[in-house]
Amino acid sequence: MALKVARRGQVSPFIVMDVVRAANERTAGGAEVLHLEIGQPATRAPQAVLEAAKRALDDSLIGYTDAFGLAELRRALAAHYRRVYGVELDPARIAATPGSSGGFLLAFLAAFEPGDRVALAAPGYPAYRNILQALGIEAVLLETDLEHRYQPTPELLARAGRLDGLIVASPSNPTGTVLDRPALQALVDYCAAEGIRLVSDEIYHGITYGGRATSALELTDQAIVINSFSKYFCMTGWRLGWMVLPEDLVRPVECLGQNFFVAAPTLSQYAAVAAFDCTAELDARVAAYARNRAVLLERLPQAGFERLAPADGAFYLYADASRLTNDSPGFCARVLEETGVALTPGVDFDPHRGHRFVRFSFAGSEATMRAACDKLIAFTQGDGGHGE
Repeated sequence: MALKVARRGQVSPFIVMDVVRAANERTAGGAEVLHLEIGQPATRAPQAVLEAAKRALDDSLIGYTDAFGLAELRRALAAHYRRVYGVELDPARIAATPGSSGGFLLAFLAAFEPGDRVALAAPGYPAYRNILQALGIEAVLLETDLEHRYQPTPELLARAGRLDGLIVASPSNPTGTVLDRPALQALVDYCAAEGIRLVSDEIYHGITYGGRATSALELTDQAIVINSFSKYFCMTGWRLGWMVLPEDLVRPVECLGQNFFVAAPTLSQYAAVAAFDCTAELDARVAAYARNRAVLLERLPQAGFERLAPADGAFYLYADASRLTNDSPGFCARVLEETGVALTPGVDFDPHRGHRFVRFSFAGSEATMRAACDKLIAFTQGDGGHGE
């Protein structure tokens, strides 16, 4: 007799991780791979972070912290918001989480009930809708396009019917687009008027190419803001994020966090306190991303990727590949097999229209970007990418 398997696990896979697995298998076989698929900085955590971790190993028990994290880290985060955004925060509203992923799970559990409807842009980060689905919450996809800068608008929300929540990401994955202050203010105002809980994903803050991104905290104290040490701070594998919570969700999230995770990784918390003293080193890395971005913007059109999202931040370009394919998973698999360039198919980010889009990550080296462009141009100017 077959045993029961819960439906919660019947969510879509995170396709980029399937691409990573295929790329790693190719590497294990001795073949070269140029990684433009994974949204991960190609550099280590800053030196001061590594040194802080070593000190903590020598000096600390590395036991559990409070559910919301080290008081020292929460004070450092509050100081970060004061310094960068001019926002005064009570550290009691800040929770350290096991990556931003843990933050999203806690936010969705605390703010929404099964059957609630939460809107999010398509294309968008796939884990949003997959976590919502696993929790029995309806993900309402807002089909955005270049005319919307691939971001939600009050007009799109008004057409979506009753909503309980809205997730925004600025800068966005996969498009890199940023909501400017008036656009974000319009969404904040709409949510306030309609009783919609706003969740603001700000994990790519610090990685922008024309002025800093606006935090929802500058406009309202009612939003749930989620951030991470993974991207700007180059600490992906340390699995440490944070949340800034409205007052009414502080205790619910604390209780959930105690039961789900006990606390975020302690060693990572000690190390992260030092990250805020590393802005010169980290900003130099953002300058390197900007150079990579310039290479791709110049050369990808030569490979047939002519319609690119306006990547104002993050380290991604989202490209319309319809001149080359109507099957982005198959196209990306062939590109990897024939050129060694690993890309992410757009269906990861938009299940309905992503079959004609691909995402490029430019978080690696400039040499990798240039070599990948050479290979892609040769591939698409031959017979590659056509006839699908």
